[in-house]
Amino acid sequence: MKRVVPLLLAGLAVLLAGGFASPRAEAWPSVVRATYDVNFNGINVGTFEFQSHTEGKSYSLSGSAQLTILLFNWIGEIRTFGLLSSARAPRPAAFSFEFQAAGKTGSTRMDFASGNVAEVRHMPPAPPKPDTVPVREQHLKGVLDPLSAILVLVNYANPDPCDRRLPIFDGRERFDLVLSYKGQTKVNEQQPSGQPAIAHVCRVRYRPIAGHLTDAESSYLATSNDIEVSLRPVPSANILVPYQITIPTMLGYATIVSKRVEIETPGSPQIALLH
Repeated sequence: MKRVVPLLLAGLAVLLAGGFASPRAEAWPSVVRATYDVNFNGINVGTFEFQSHTEGKSYSLSGSAQLTILLFNWIGEIRTFGLLSSARAPRPAAFSFEFQAAGKTGSTRMDFASGNVAEVRHMPPAPPKPDTVPVREQHLKGVLDPLSAILVLVNYANPDPCDRRLPIFDGRERFDLVLSYKGQTKVNEQQPSGQPAIAHVCRVRYRPIAGHLTDAESSYLATSNDIEVSLRPVPSANILVPYQITIPTMLGYATIVSKRVEIETPGSPQIALLH
């Protein structure tokens, strides 16, 4: 599970929140709050909560996860902020990730400049293991942190909402998430929201580039065809929001399932999705 936990957080941050890049800039939600259950082999092991705030050309995103798997407890907090360019592309300024696990704490902080990673700081500092693929200078150019990637994940006007490649650096590892269209699935609601009760199912390929361990777990994830995210269209807010994520591991399947999503858009009624 050592490789899956950070990938799970990246997946949560990048995919759970996905789709705030809408075709009409004026229709972007100002606030999004989301709560998700995290399950492993059908058993609930934790929760993930996310918040997004956009105002003018600035954005701030935050997420928190609490996981308990057997005797392993893991708590993570992730934040980023930055500016939106004239083309509505995110330009992250700073990113932070803090965690507690097995009585230990740690953090990663990144600063960006001109679309590139300018500085990375780890506490406590730890040299890479011998079987880690080295991160070179070219790997830090034109990348996004896991949270900022949500702003380019999904364009509501795109006929194929899964046609995306996301270049991500999480402070240690440079990887791509490559989405492709698989089909549709029915959405179950606790109460009708008036939104379409379907979700687009995207297959997600994990492509390690640098910073990863050359071990069996990384190889397993890189060759898997079973990572999926289901994105639900919400026409009233002109966005897509994730409904469910599936991530295979060498010990079973992790699933992240939407419980509640609240969307606030200036000049429009608040939307609440209860699943």
